[in-house]
Amino acid sequence: MGIPKHRITICTSCRHKGETCRPGYELIERLRAAIEAARDTVSEDFEISGVACMAGCDHPCTVAYHGTRKATYLFGDIEPGQDIEDLVDFARQYALLHDGWCSSVDRPGKLRKNTLARVPAMMMALEETERLVS
Repeated sequence: MGIPKHRITICTSCRHKGETCRPGYELIERLRAAIEAARDTVSEDFEISGVACMAGCDHPCTVAYHGTRKATYLFGDIEPGQDIEDLVDFARQYALLHDGWCSSVDRPGKLRKNTLARVPAMMMALEETERLVS
């Protein structure tokens, strides 16, 4: 297996207000299992890992999708026991998007309304800047 083209990063320090539980660890395990189970329908490899903080503290648990030369998405208010199917469906979709760009109405289920950010790929931003300058 080569280097994955896509990465899903999950915040491991997020916790619901007034709670001590950090749902990111559970979400990582559940999503890894679900992606593995869906391997025949997910067209690309995804590396799934945790990070200490993604500054989405008001929207636990936060999940980011990254890809080479693709827009990055940050989703919030993700529940490990409820949103796995939407996350796997978005992995299928994201793998097929050449630049990672999609409209909110095209995103599956809860991810339509729980998008905290869509960050353009660096290459896209540089190309646009170069076009404007020339």
